[in-house]
Amino acid sequence: MNGDAINSGPLSSLRILEVGHILAGPYCGMLLADLGADVIKIESPQGDMARTISPHKIGPHNTYFASFNRNKRSVCLDLTTEEGQQALGRLAAESQALLTNMRPAVIKKLGLTYEHLKVWNERLVCVAITGYGLEGPYADRPAYDYVIQALAGVMALTGDPDGPPTKAGYSVADNSAGIMGAVGLLAKIIEGKGGQVDVSLYDTILSQLNYLAGAYLNVGERPRRYRHGSHPYMVPAQIFPTQDGYLALFISHDRFWQRFVTEVERPEWLSDPRFATMQDRAANRDLVITEVERLMKTDSTSNWVARLSELGIVVAGVESLEQALESDLTHSRNMVAAIDTSDGTFRMVGNPIKFTGYTTTYKTPPLLGEHTEEILSQEDMK
Repeated sequence: MNGDAINSGPLSSLRILEVGHILAGPYCGMLLADLGADVIKIESPQGDMARTISPHKIGPHNTYFASFNRNKRSVCLDLTTEEGQQALGRLAAESQALLTNMRPAVIKKLGLTYEHLKVWNERLVCVAITGYGLEGPYADRPAYDYVIQALAGVMALTGDPDGPPTKAGYSVADNSAGIMGAVGLLAKIIEGKGGQVDVSLYDTILSQLNYLAGAYLNVGERPRRYRHGSHPYMVPAQIFPTQDGYLALFISHDRFWQRFVTEVERPEWLSDPRFATMQDRAANRDLVITEVERLMKTDSTSNWVARLSELGIVVAGVESLEQALESDLTHSRNMVAAIDTSDGTFRMVGNPIKFTGYTTTYKTPPLLGEHTEEILSQEDMK
Protein backbone atom coordinates (compact mmCIF):
# COMPACT_ATOMS: atom_id res chain seq x y z
CA MET A 1 0.00 0.00 0.00
CA ASN A 2 2.66 2.42 1.01
CA GLY A 3 6.31 2.32 0.09
CA ASP A 4 7.14 4.37 3.18
CA ALA A 5 5.42 2.05 5.66
CA ILE A 6 7.70 1.26 8.56
CA ASN A 7 7.00 -2.50 8.69
CA SER A 8 5.99 -5.33 6.45
CA GLY A 9 3.63 -7.78 8.06
CA PRO A 10 0.02 -9.00 8.22
CA LEU A 11 -1.37 -5.44 8.42
CA SER A 12 0.97 -3.82 5.90
CA SER A 13 -1.98 -2.91 3.64
CA LEU A 14 -3.44 -0.63 6.31
CA ARG A 15 -2.80 3.01 7.07
CA ILE A 16 -4.11 4.13 10.44
CA LEU A 17 -4.21 7.64 11.83
CA GLU A 18 -3.69 7.96 15.58
CA VAL A 19 -4.66 11.06 17.53
CA GLY A 20 -3.90 9.94 21.06
CA HIS A 21 -1.96 10.60 24.18
CA ILE A 22 -0.41 8.83 27.15
CA LEU A 23 -1.43 5.17 26.99
CA ALA A 24 -4.62 3.44 25.76
CA GLY A 25 -4.75 4.92 22.25
CA PRO A 26 -0.99 4.89 21.62
CA TYR A 27 -0.70 1.31 22.93
CA CYS A 28 -3.47 0.26 20.55
CA GLY A 29 -1.68 2.02 17.69
CA MET A 30 1.64 0.41 18.55
CA LEU A 31 0.15 -3.10 18.51
CA LEU A 32 -1.14 -2.42 15.00
CA ALA A 33 2.18 -0.86 13.91
CA ASP A 34 4.09 -3.89 15.20
CA LEU A 35 1.95 -6.03 12.89
CA GLY A 36 2.86 -3.91 9.90
CA ALA A 37 0.26 -1.15 9.76
CA ASP A 38 1.51 2.28 8.74
CA VAL A 39 0.46 4.19 11.86
CA ILE A 40 0.68 7.95 11.49
CA LYS A 41 0.65 9.65 14.86
CA ILE A 42 -0.96 13.09 14.56
CA GLU A 43 0.26 15.38 17.34
CA SER A 44 -0.42 18.96 18.32
CA PRO A 45 2.51 21.41 18.23
CA GLN A 46 3.00 20.60 21.94
CA GLY A 47 3.16 16.87 21.27
CA ASP A 48 1.86 13.88 23.19
CA MET A 49 2.25 14.56 26.92
CA ALA A 50 3.92 11.16 27.25
CA ARG A 51 7.01 12.65 25.62
CA THR A 52 7.84 14.44 28.88
CA ILE A 53 6.59 12.10 31.63
CA SER A 54 9.62 9.94 32.34
CA PRO A 55 12.97 11.31 33.53
CA HIS A 56 14.72 8.56 31.54
CA LYS A 57 15.98 9.03 28.00
CA ILE A 58 18.10 7.34 25.37
CA GLY A 59 19.33 10.29 23.34
CA PRO A 60 16.25 12.36 22.37
CA HIS A 61 13.83 9.50 23.09
CA ASN A 62 11.84 9.44 26.32
CA THR A 63 11.56 5.83 27.54
CA TYR A 64 7.95 6.25 28.74
CA PHE A 65 6.85 7.58 25.35
CA ALA A 66 8.84 4.88 23.56
CA SER A 67 6.94 2.16 25.42
CA PHE A 68 3.79 2.90 23.38
CA ASN A 69 5.00 4.59 20.21
CA ARG A 70 7.65 2.61 18.37
CA ASN A 71 7.24 1.80 14.68
CA LYS A 72 5.07 4.88 13.99
CA ARG A 73 5.48 8.07 11.98
CA SER A 74 4.72 11.51 13.43
CA VAL A 75 2.89 14.39 11.79
CA CYS A 76 2.47 17.68 13.62
CA LEU A 77 -0.91 19.36 12.97
CA ASP A 78 -2.95 21.99 14.76
CA LEU A 79 -6.43 20.48 14.44
CA THR A 80 -8.02 23.61 15.90
CA THR A 81 -7.28 25.44 12.63
CA GLU A 82 -8.90 25.14 9.20
CA GLU A 83 -5.53 24.26 7.70
CA GLY A 84 -5.12 21.41 10.20
CA GLN A 85 -8.63 20.12 9.53
CA GLN A 86 -8.05 20.10 5.78
CA ALA A 87 -4.82 18.16 6.24
CA LEU A 88 -6.63 15.69 8.52
CA GLY A 89 -9.30 15.19 5.87
CA ARG A 90 -6.77 14.52 3.13
CA LEU A 91 -5.03 11.97 5.34
CA ALA A 92 -8.36 10.34 6.24
CA ALA A 93 -9.23 10.03 2.56
CA GLU A 94 -6.22 7.74 2.06
CA SER A 95 -6.48 5.79 5.33
CA GLN A 96 -8.45 2.80 6.55
CA ALA A 97 -8.95 3.92 10.13
CA LEU A 98 -8.57 6.70 12.66
CA LEU A 99 -7.90 5.96 16.31
CA THR A 100 -8.23 8.40 19.20
CA ASN A 101 -8.42 8.38 22.98
CA MET A 102 -9.28 11.98 23.77
CA ARG A 103 -12.27 13.03 25.88
CA PRO A 104 -15.57 12.84 23.95
CA ALA A 105 -15.98 16.64 23.92
CA VAL A 106 -12.47 17.04 22.44
CA ILE A 107 -13.03 14.21 19.96
CA LYS A 108 -16.12 15.99 18.65
CA LYS A 109 -14.54 19.44 18.71
CA LEU A 110 -11.56 18.27 16.67
CA GLY A 111 -13.72 16.37 14.18
CA LEU A 112 -12.36 12.92 15.01
CA THR A 113 -15.65 11.08 14.51
CA TYR A 114 -17.03 9.10 11.61
CA GLU A 115 -19.89 11.55 11.19
CA HIS A 116 -17.41 14.36 10.61
CA LEU A 117 -14.91 12.47 8.45
CA LYS A 118 -17.18 10.33 6.27
CA VAL A 119 -17.35 13.15 3.71
CA TRP A 120 -13.68 12.41 3.04
CA ASN A 121 -13.94 8.62 3.19
CA GLU A 122 -17.15 6.62 3.69
CA ARG A 123 -15.19 3.45 4.39
CA LEU A 124 -13.11 5.01 7.17
CA VAL A 125 -13.30 3.24 10.54
CA CYS A 126 -13.17 5.65 13.48
CA VAL A 127 -12.28 4.20 16.87
CA ALA A 128 -12.79 6.23 20.04
CA ILE A 129 -11.29 4.86 23.26
CA THR A 130 -12.74 6.85 26.16
CA GLY A 131 -13.34 6.48 29.87
CA TYR A 132 -17.10 5.95 29.80
CA GLY A 133 -18.16 6.01 26.15
CA LEU A 134 -18.77 8.66 23.52
CA GLU A 135 -22.30 9.39 24.74
CA GLY A 136 -24.21 9.29 28.01
CA PRO A 137 -24.28 11.09 31.36
CA TYR A 138 -20.73 10.04 32.29
CA ALA A 139 -19.16 10.66 28.87
CA ASP A 140 -17.16 13.78 29.67
CA ARG A 141 -16.07 12.92 33.18
CA PRO A 142 -12.29 12.72 33.39
CA ALA A 143 -11.05 9.14 33.45
CA TYR A 144 -7.69 7.59 34.17
CA ASP A 145 -6.80 3.99 34.86
CA TYR A 146 -6.88 4.65 38.62
CA VAL A 147 -10.51 5.78 38.76
CA ILE A 148 -11.69 3.07 36.36
CA GLN A 149 -10.20 0.40 38.64
CA ALA A 150 -11.98 2.09 41.55
CA LEU A 151 -15.38 2.35 39.83
CA ALA A 152 -15.47 -1.08 38.20
CA GLY A 153 -14.76 -3.01 41.40
CA VAL A 154 -11.16 -4.03 40.71
CA MET A 155 -9.68 -2.19 43.69
CA ALA A 156 -12.30 -3.61 46.05
CA LEU A 157 -11.31 -7.12 44.89
CA THR A 158 -7.55 -6.61 45.20
CA GLY A 159 -5.42 -6.98 48.33
CA ASP A 160 -5.82 -8.91 51.57
CA PRO A 161 -9.24 -8.98 53.28
CA ASP A 162 -8.12 -6.84 56.23
CA GLY A 163 -6.20 -4.31 54.15
CA PRO A 164 -7.34 -1.31 52.11
CA PRO A 165 -8.54 -1.55 48.49
CA THR A 166 -5.51 -1.88 46.23
CA LYS A 167 -4.72 -0.83 42.69
CA ALA A 168 -3.42 -3.46 40.30
CA GLY A 169 0.31 -3.04 39.86
CA TYR A 170 0.12 -1.82 36.26
CA SER A 171 -2.29 0.11 34.03
CA VAL A 172 -4.71 -2.75 33.45
CA ALA A 173 -7.62 -0.60 32.24
CA ASP A 174 -5.60 1.43 29.73
CA ASN A 175 -3.77 -1.55 28.28
CA SER A 176 -6.87 -3.73 28.07
CA ALA A 177 -8.88 -0.98 26.38
CA GLY A 178 -6.05 -0.55 23.86
CA ILE A 179 -6.33 -4.22 22.94
CA MET A 180 -10.14 -3.94 22.70
CA GLY A 181 -9.70 -0.92 20.45
CA ALA A 182 -7.49 -2.92 18.09
CA VAL A 183 -10.06 -5.76 17.98
CA GLY A 184 -12.90 -3.34 17.23
CA LEU A 185 -10.90 -1.54 14.56
CA LEU A 186 -9.95 -4.73 12.73
CA ALA A 187 -13.46 -6.20 13.02
CA LYS A 188 -14.93 -3.15 11.32
CA ILE A 189 -12.27 -3.16 8.59
CA ILE A 190 -12.96 -6.85 7.90
CA GLU A 191 -16.67 -6.04 7.65
CA GLY A 192 -15.76 -3.65 4.85
CA LYS A 193 -17.91 -0.77 6.01
CA GLY A 194 -16.94 2.52 7.57
CA GLY A 195 -18.39 3.58 10.89
CA GLN A 196 -17.82 4.52 14.50
CA VAL A 197 -16.35 2.12 17.07
CA ASP A 198 -16.97 3.07 20.72
CA VAL A 199 -14.70 1.41 23.32
CA SER A 200 -14.67 2.54 26.94
CA LEU A 201 -12.20 1.71 29.70
CA TYR A 202 -15.09 1.14 32.11
CA ASP A 203 -16.90 -1.35 29.84
CA THR A 204 -13.64 -3.15 29.12
CA ILE A 205 -12.80 -3.75 32.76
CA LEU A 206 -16.35 -4.70 33.67
CA SER A 207 -16.34 -7.30 30.88
CA GLN A 208 -13.13 -8.80 32.29
CA LEU A 209 -14.79 -9.45 35.63
CA ASN A 210 -16.82 -12.06 33.71
CA TYR A 211 -17.30 -15.08 36.03
CA LEU A 212 -17.28 -12.96 39.19
CA ALA A 213 -19.94 -10.70 37.72
CA GLY A 214 -21.89 -13.76 36.50
CA ALA A 215 -22.01 -15.21 40.01
CA TYR A 216 -23.49 -12.00 41.38
CA LEU A 217 -25.89 -11.36 38.49
CA ASN A 218 -27.32 -14.88 38.53
CA VAL A 219 -27.26 -16.08 42.12
CA GLY A 220 -26.44 -12.95 44.12
CA GLU A 221 -22.99 -14.15 45.24
CA ARG A 222 -20.95 -11.14 46.32
CA PRO A 223 -17.28 -11.42 45.40
CA ARG A 224 -14.81 -10.84 48.19
CA ARG A 225 -11.09 -10.72 48.81
CA TYR A 226 -9.20 -13.74 50.05
CA ARG A 227 -5.82 -13.85 51.76
CA HIS A 228 -2.83 -14.11 49.44
CA GLY A 229 -4.96 -13.73 46.33
CA SER A 230 -6.73 -17.05 46.74
CA HIS A 231 -9.09 -18.21 44.00
CA PRO A 232 -12.76 -18.00 45.04
CA TYR A 233 -13.59 -21.58 44.03
CA MET A 234 -10.36 -23.59 43.76
CA VAL A 235 -8.42 -24.57 46.89
CA PRO A 236 -5.44 -24.45 47.19
CA ALA A 237 -4.85 -21.89 44.47
CA GLN A 238 -3.03 -18.81 45.75
CA ILE A 239 0.31 -17.34 46.84
CA PHE A 240 2.07 -19.17 49.69
CA PRO A 241 5.04 -17.97 51.75
CA THR A 242 8.07 -20.30 51.55
CA GLN A 243 11.37 -20.45 53.43
CA ASP A 244 12.83 -17.67 51.32
CA GLY A 245 10.07 -16.00 49.29
CA TYR A 246 6.66 -16.67 47.77
CA LEU A 247 5.20 -19.37 45.60
CA ALA A 248 2.17 -19.23 43.30
CA LEU A 249 0.51 -22.64 43.52
CA PHE A 250 -2.62 -23.41 41.51
CA ILE A 251 -4.20 -26.82 42.02
CA SER A 252 -7.22 -26.72 39.76
CA HIS A 253 -8.49 -30.30 39.91
CA ASP A 254 -8.27 -33.49 41.92
CA ARG A 255 -5.67 -35.20 39.71
CA PHE A 256 -3.19 -32.42 40.49
CA TRP A 257 -4.14 -32.65 44.16
CA GLN A 258 -3.37 -36.37 44.18
CA ARG A 259 0.05 -35.79 42.66
CA PHE A 260 0.74 -32.98 45.11
CA VAL A 261 -0.27 -35.06 48.14
CA THR A 262 1.88 -37.97 47.03
CA GLU A 263 4.92 -35.71 46.52
CA VAL A 264 4.60 -34.06 49.95
CA GLU A 265 3.93 -37.40 51.67
CA ARG A 266 0.54 -36.61 53.16
CA PRO A 267 -1.40 -39.74 52.14
CA GLU A 268 -4.07 -39.04 54.76
CA TRP A 269 -5.20 -36.03 52.70
CA LEU A 270 -6.37 -38.40 49.95
CA SER A 271 -9.04 -40.00 52.14
CA ASP A 272 -9.81 -37.24 54.65
CA PRO A 273 -13.34 -36.01 53.74
CA ARG A 274 -12.21 -32.44 54.41
CA PHE A 275 -9.40 -32.67 51.82
CA ALA A 276 -10.25 -35.37 49.28
CA THR A 277 -12.15 -33.50 46.55
CA MET A 278 -12.34 -29.98 45.13
CA GLN A 279 -15.71 -29.53 46.79
CA ASP A 280 -14.37 -30.78 50.13
CA ARG A 281 -11.40 -28.43 50.00
CA ALA A 282 -13.54 -25.44 49.08
CA ALA A 283 -15.91 -26.19 51.97
CA ASN A 284 -12.96 -26.40 54.37
CA ARG A 285 -10.88 -23.60 52.87
CA ASP A 286 -9.32 -22.24 56.07
CA LEU A 287 -8.18 -25.64 57.31
CA VAL A 288 -6.72 -26.69 53.96
CA ILE A 289 -4.91 -23.38 53.47
CA THR A 290 -3.48 -23.47 56.99
CA GLU A 291 -2.07 -26.95 56.47
CA VAL A 292 -0.65 -26.28 53.01
CA GLU A 293 0.81 -22.97 54.18
CA ARG A 294 2.60 -24.70 57.04
CA LEU A 295 3.99 -27.24 54.58
CA MET A 296 5.19 -24.65 52.02
CA LYS A 297 7.31 -22.93 54.66
CA THR A 298 9.43 -26.05 55.04
CA ASP A 299 11.30 -25.60 51.75
CA SER A 300 12.59 -22.89 49.42
CA THR A 301 10.68 -21.44 46.50
CA SER A 302 13.11 -22.85 43.92
CA ASN A 303 12.95 -26.33 45.42
CA TRP A 304 9.14 -26.32 45.42
CA VAL A 305 9.10 -25.20 41.79
CA ALA A 306 11.55 -27.95 40.82
CA ARG A 307 9.64 -30.64 42.71
CA LEU A 308 6.11 -29.74 41.70
CA SER A 309 6.63 -28.62 38.10
CA GLU A 310 8.08 -32.05 37.32
CA LEU A 311 4.65 -33.45 38.19
CA GLY A 312 2.83 -31.09 35.84
CA ILE A 313 1.43 -29.05 38.72
CA VAL A 314 0.89 -25.36 37.96
CA VAL A 315 3.46 -23.56 40.08
CA ALA A 316 5.87 -20.62 39.87
CA GLY A 317 8.01 -18.46 42.08
CA VAL A 318 6.81 -14.88 42.55
CA GLU A 319 9.33 -12.88 40.52
CA SER A 320 10.04 -9.18 40.37
CA LEU A 321 9.70 -7.34 37.06
CA GLU A 322 13.46 -7.12 36.73
CA GLN A 323 13.77 -10.88 37.29
CA ALA A 324 11.10 -11.53 34.69
CA LEU A 325 12.75 -9.27 32.11
CA GLU A 326 16.12 -11.01 32.55
CA SER A 327 14.68 -14.53 32.69
CA ASP A 328 15.34 -17.44 30.32
CA LEU A 329 11.62 -17.55 29.57
CA THR A 330 11.55 -13.93 28.37
CA HIS A 331 14.71 -14.53 26.34
CA SER A 332 13.28 -17.69 24.76
CA ARG A 333 10.16 -15.77 23.66
CA ASN A 334 12.20 -12.86 22.23
CA MET A 335 10.20 -10.50 24.42
CA VAL A 336 12.91 -7.88 24.91
CA ALA A 337 13.55 -5.89 21.76
CA ALA A 338 16.85 -4.08 21.28
CA ILE A 339 17.19 -1.12 18.93
CA ASP A 340 20.66 0.21 18.20
CA THR A 341 20.91 3.99 18.01
CA SER A 342 23.78 6.46 17.85
CA ASP A 343 23.07 7.21 21.52
CA GLY A 344 23.16 3.61 22.68
CA THR A 345 20.96 0.53 22.69
CA PHE A 346 17.25 1.11 23.29
CA ARG A 347 15.60 -1.87 25.02
CA MET A 348 11.85 -2.36 25.33
CA VAL A 349 9.27 -5.11 25.73
CA GLY A 350 8.54 -6.73 22.38
CA ASN A 351 5.44 -7.67 20.44
CA PRO A 352 3.50 -10.55 22.08
CA ILE A 353 1.89 -11.78 18.84
CA LYS A 354 3.97 -14.26 16.83
CA PHE A 355 3.29 -15.37 13.25
CA THR A 356 4.83 -18.15 11.20
CA GLY A 357 7.04 -16.58 8.58
CA TYR A 358 6.98 -13.06 10.07
CA THR A 359 9.29 -11.50 12.60
CA THR A 360 8.47 -8.10 14.02
CA THR A 361 11.04 -5.42 13.32
CA TYR A 362 11.46 -2.51 15.69
CA LYS A 363 12.30 1.13 15.06
CA THR A 364 12.60 3.98 17.51
CA PRO A 365 9.53 6.10 18.16
CA PRO A 366 9.26 9.19 15.96
CA LEU A 367 10.45 12.58 17.06
CA LEU A 368 7.70 15.20 17.22
CA GLY A 369 6.69 16.06 13.67
CA GLU A 370 9.54 14.03 12.20
CA HIS A 371 7.52 12.99 9.15
CA THR A 372 5.25 16.02 8.72
CA GLU A 373 6.80 17.37 5.53
CA GLU A 374 7.26 13.95 3.98
CA ILE A 375 3.67 12.78 4.56
CA LEU A 376 1.80 16.04 3.92
CA SER A 377 3.70 16.70 0.69
CA GLN A 378 2.62 13.24 -0.51
CA GLU A 379 -1.02 14.06 0.26
CA ASP A 380 -0.84 17.45 -1.46
CA MET A 381 0.33 15.75 -4.63
CA LYS A 382 -2.74 13.50 -4.83
